[in-house]
Amino acid sequence: MKIETAILKNLIHNEDYCRQVIPHLKPDYFSERSDRVIFEEFQKFFDKYNKPATQQVLKIETGNSPELYDKEYKDIQEFIATDLSADEQSDNIDWLINETEAWCKKRAVYLAIMDSIKIIDGRDKNKREDAIPSLLSDALGVGFDKSVGHDFLDDFEKRYEFYHRVEEKLPFDIDLLNTITKGGLSRKTLNIILAGTGVGKSLSMCHMAGAYLMQGYNVLYISMEMAEERIAERVDANLMNLSMDELSVIDKSIYTKRIDKIQKKTQGKFVVKEYPTSSAHSGHFRALIEELKMKRAFTPDIIFIDYLNICASQRLRGGANVNSYTYVKAIAEELRGLAVEYNVPVISATQTTRSGYSSSDVGLEDTSESFGLPATADLMFALIQTEELQELDQIMVKQLKNRYSDPNHYKRFVIGVDKSKMKLYNVEVSAQTDLTDKGTTDEEVPLFDRAKRIVETTDFKF
Repeated sequence: MKIETAILKNLIHNEDYCRQVIPHLKPDYFSERSDRVIFEEFQKFFDKYNKPATQQVLKIETGNSPELYDKEYKDIQEFIATDLSADEQSDNIDWLINETEAWCKKRAVYLAIMDSIKIIDGRDKNKREDAIPSLLSDALGVGFDKSVGHDFLDDFEKRYEFYHRVEEKLPFDIDLLNTITKGGLSRKTLNIILAGTGVGKSLSMCHMAGAYLMQGYNVLYISMEMAEERIAERVDANLMNLSMDELSVIDKSIYTKRIDKIQKKTQGKFVVKEYPTSSAHSGHFRALIEELKMKRAFTPDIIFIDYLNICASQRLRGGANVNSYTYVKAIAEELRGLAVEYNVPVISATQTTRSGYSSSDVGLEDTSESFGLPATADLMFALIQTEELQELDQIMVKQLKNRYSDPNHYKRFVIGVDKSKMKLYNVEVSAQTDLTDKGTTDEEVPLFDRAKRIVETTDFKF
């Protein structure tokens, strides 16, 4: 008996099996037209009445199909009456479900390969070649999700293990960023930096990219704004501890030696890819990742996208019919989907509004173009630089949204910045006075800071 016949037979006569597998079955998976016609009629009946169709129902419904010629009709009627009868059903439902899942995966991959060939041959006018990696990736990801939810009372042990499991994090090299994220960035997250023009969005991302490279991670930096060489230049200045001016006059032999030192200190790789502004979307990024896997054996651990608002949307076409809220939110959702698909954190940035640019206390309402962006992001913080902070070579960080921890804990803090060397750095604890405690109670302030506050505010007399 063919697996297709076993599937159709058990769909009719085994309701438990039917309800588990029918959400995952597609008509295209059936290679023979007769099987496909029967399944389509079965699926229509199930969707309408929420119960499996009987042999009698299938006979009637397939008989009403105007697309069947006489011989096809007779063959299908005979097949339903004989091959799909109630005898010879499998008693082992787990085995049958596993076999059905394997068959679905095999058919999905086969169909994806055939679609790819059509694209390569130019027979598919709606898709380009950069869609091929996505087709194959989707096919390889076909599978049955056997989970039906978390039972609060019965699954308490799993929940306890989850609470105490040490999550894999990608730590920052800035202490307070690690504090507010409980150790660094989690995988499968979208993290957004909000700042005005020239405040330090690209500087911050270049610094973080260099820091993650030196920790041994593979870093992919996608630039929609600056040339690849300009991004690499900033990371060079950061890692070599040279100003941008010094980098332009450094002797080649010294430059080569410093690159050798960097290579010896890390096992990671750093790839920068430039796209024209507003021309690339998550589909292009997905194709790039797959191409890097094949050509360079490079799989990113973290992805930087500079920056979100000048990406394109894969689902929506920009134009008069799509407002900025919907369009930017769609881009954010697609980038977060990319993070989940490849199990990496994605870091990007967005601009403030005109009023936010001159504000010393930026809020979520100052996000330009779409409030749907902060709704999608897992972490979002603003970079603020006033004239006073600029004189101190500091930038204020303000938490706007934080799914890692309470955003009111260390809501505001400052970090050092050296714009000539494209560097961020930790500052002394005294620089955080009257900033880190904003929005927190005494119990939420770390013990060290509370003790420091008591010492500073108490008039000791000996």
